[in-house]
Amino acid sequence: MSALRTTALPVTPERGSATWRLIKAESTLCVRDKVGPLWGIGFPLLLLIILGLVPDLREPVEAGGSLTYFDLYVPVLILFNLAILATTSLPTTLAGYRENGVLRRMRTTPVGPARVLTAQLVANFAIAVVAMVLFLAVAGFGFGVDLPKHLLGFALAWLLATAALLALGLLVTALAPGRAAATAIGTVLFFPLMFFAGLWVPISQMPPLLRDIAHYTPLGAGMGAFQDAYLGHFPSAVPLSTLAAYAVVCTFVAVRWFRWE
Repeated sequence: MSALRTTALPVTPERGSATWRLIKAESTLCVRDKVGPLWGIGFPLLLLIILGLVPDLREPVEAGGSLTYFDLYVPVLILFNLAILATTSLPTTLAGYRENGVLRRMRTTPVGPARVLTAQLVANFAIAVVAMVLFLAVAGFGFGVDLPKHLLGFALAWLLATAALLALGLLVTALAPGRAAATAIGTVLFFPLMFFAGLWVPISQMPPLLRDIAHYTPLGAGMGAFQDAYLGHFPSAVPLSTLAAYAVVCTFVAVRWFRWE
């Protein structure tokens, strides 16, 4: 028994070290590739600043209390960032790895392709964290937008929305044979996702049927949870459960049918 414990103990640190080195390498490549930082942080942040300078968006919303139209766009743009990472950055990178044979070659090494997936998820999660903090800081210090009144509820909603969207990106990766197909699928998904998040028409102003559909889409559920947190309430169970269901189901399907080659 002692001999078995002695030989087994060094394995965990080695695995952890290899995974950590791979996370750092993938994060460096992600920054160098510029897709995640540029489209996941730069473009949404620029859009936030442009919208903040539009005088009409500084008008209060009817029946919205002290909220302005711009206040409503801040959580939408946080979801915009997650949608870009999920439909553009993550799928195109991993599908490119499959197309170029990187995942196939890594299956023959001790590192294994599963760690590449983990490293990519961590790298995109880190970009999402940076983007969310920047959005809240710029909106607050630059345009006087208050932080969510229920910070714990907002944090939980953001974590579940991030998990749901990255799981959706992993599902796109699993289905797409190569980079071009991943880009096409991601683009087709992006616009309806953002529509139901209220980017063009606020969810409250949609027709009843579209409003009901929005509540059960990942970004519509995320927007509903964010709005609850901004108003000072802990997000209700329906949007949180919807986000959790997307995270679990998309991850299960993606892992079950993921093609390494």
